[in-house]
Amino acid sequence: MSQTLSISTLLAVPMAPLVGFVLAGVLGTKFGGNWIGRRMSHSVTILGVLVSFILSAMTLQSVVLDGARFNETLYTWMVVGGLKMEIGFLVDGLTAMMMCVVTFVSLMVHLYTVGYMEEDEGYNRFFAYISLFTFSMLMLVMSNNMLQLFFGWEAVGLVSYLLIGFWFNKPSAIFANMKAFLVNRVGDFGFILGIGLIAAFAGTLNYSEAFAKAAELGKLSFPGTDWMLVTVICICLFIGAMGKSAQFPLHVWLPDSMEGPTPISALIHAATMVTAGIFMVARMSPLFELSETALNFVMTIGAITALFMGFLGIIQNDIKRIVAYSTLSQLGYMTVALGASAYSVAVFHLMTHAFFKALLFLAAGSVIMGVHHNQDIRWMGGLRKYMPITWITSLLGSLALIGTPFFAGFYSKDSIIEAVHESHLPAAGFASFAVLAGVFITAFYSFRLYFLVFHGKERFDQNPDAHHHGDHHGHHEVHAPHESPWVVTVPLILLAIPSVVIGYMTIGPMLFGEFFKGAIFIDAEKHAALEEMAKAFHGPVQMALHSLYTAPFWLALAGVVTSYYMYMINPAVPTAIKKTFMPIFTLLENKYYLDWFNENVLARGARALGTGLWKGGDEYVIDGTLVNGSWKVVGWVSGLVRRAQTGYLYHYAFMMILGVFVLMTYFVWLK
Repeated sequence: MSQTLSISTLLAVPMAPLVGFVLAGVLGTKFGGNWIGRRMSHSVTILGVLVSFILSAMTLQSVVLDGARFNETLYTWMVVGGLKMEIGFLVDGLTAMMMCVVTFVSLMVHLYTVGYMEEDEGYNRFFAYISLFTFSMLMLVMSNNMLQLFFGWEAVGLVSYLLIGFWFNKPSAIFANMKAFLVNRVGDFGFILGIGLIAAFAGTLNYSEAFAKAAELGKLSFPGTDWMLVTVICICLFIGAMGKSAQFPLHVWLPDSMEGPTPISALIHAATMVTAGIFMVARMSPLFELSETALNFVMTIGAITALFMGFLGIIQNDIKRIVAYSTLSQLGYMTVALGASAYSVAVFHLMTHAFFKALLFLAAGSVIMGVHHNQDIRWMGGLRKYMPITWITSLLGSLALIGTPFFAGFYSKDSIIEAVHESHLPAAGFASFAVLAGVFITAFYSFRLYFLVFHGKERFDQNPDAHHHGDHHGHHEVHAPHESPWVVTVPLILLAIPSVVIGYMTIGPMLFGEFFKGAIFIDAEKHAALEEMAKAFHGPVQMALHSLYTAPFWLALAGVVTSYYMYMINPAVPTAIKKTFMPIFTLLENKYYLDWFNENVLARGARALGTGLWKGGDEYVIDGTLVNGSWKVVGWVSGLVRRAQTGYLYHYAFMMILGVFVLMTYFVWLK
């Protein structure tokens, strides 16, 4: 039985946060005269997102239980030739799931912000931004055409720019948001080229119309080359995803974006913005299935990101940056699954990861509040007894992240490893190694963070940067850490629950059931990874028990044990390793020198090119030769002509006689 969803309900989902944004952003800030205070600002924005979440949950229920679907245009913006530019919604399993994840995590972040940003003077502005972000993300996931997808895509980019640079008096924040903006422009250039190619060759921007022509597009080659057109389109689209979802080498913006307040780290880097690229590739599965080259490219980039970004997480000391690198690594996992044609597995990991990563970021924020805004894990330790709720939720989040059996992350991560193992693409060999090695690395750095923060000796009184806090109390006094207020701990508890149970509950329908039917298309003859997995799947309990005999489980365990030994029992080991492998450490410390390359080679090269074009092209060729040269020629010609125009009658008579003589001579000569 297929039932339709009501347009007004669907419209209310993105509109509710937009209304919250307008009220808080206009009436709650200096811009609109500060009409409404803090309490009103956070109330309207939280209410907007709450309404949005409830409606999304109802939509998901209709989609799952009644098989309801929706795909209609709401408004035609303009028609150019035969190309329609429209606003419309497409709601199926994929969209409904994304809507719930986005609104739920956003709601938790809104609640948490009440406590976290309490002392900040930009309080109302912050709520306005996160509401606008939620609206943009919902427009992106609900769209049924590429124009609206692109609108949402750019809007989340803009809002993330505003959020990363939220503390705009801080030079590092301004540098970080500019970097995020510029790196995303590189990706978006590829993205808009991909959309342009679809518009040019399929003649439509609507998903279902474009996918209906996918087979025809698959037969075409890119003009002037023997490349398949579909390969070019898919790689261009994926370059867009590389920017948004921070894949190597366009990942450089994400760790720096930790300069923004912690709640947005959870919002942008856990559940929403960075997963837009993964969502988009899954949505475009009918096109990606036609090009093995594109799938290989996707898988390779994902594998590089999953492995090499994990290494960087090991040496970080800033609590938020460690979590940020783990996000990069997990996005690499999702991308690898996309490359293996296991789109549903990628989206499943996107969902489970959203909960436990938002939890880990918010827990990190809670720790930062508890230890009076210190972010260096070397000056924490023993926080377990001071912050019990933060401690237990962090532990649950970490266990989910490393793929502990029965936790959410286990089901999605093991499915990715399995999918790559079953894939027959040339890139699968390297990817298989990368995702397995990544298991050990993830477990190692996650528990390094966990042990250094919550266990061992209390080191927060030794922080060399902290003493200035105590100056007016007596020089060396450092306040004991404290548990965060309930507005911070309640979101942690609410996020911890799905981090534990959501994988167990949803793996069956999402991977091997009908949940994504009609939303994700797989060419089962060519890419049989999911079919192979379905044969081996005998329910979530069996999967968890079986995993006790497999490599990923033992690798994760080894990672935890190693980090326990190195940071709790024998702290001399990491120091010795660092000394021995100093060149490798320096390479990691400098993030593989990619930032240096971007700043010194690409940025300077672009600047030199710009200066060259300006000096050589603009000043010399255009101004010097064309503009100045043309008036000089005119002046020279007019100087000659002026000499002939003397005003004496006998000069003109002489010229006439001379002219007649020349003409007569010419005609005589012709005969």
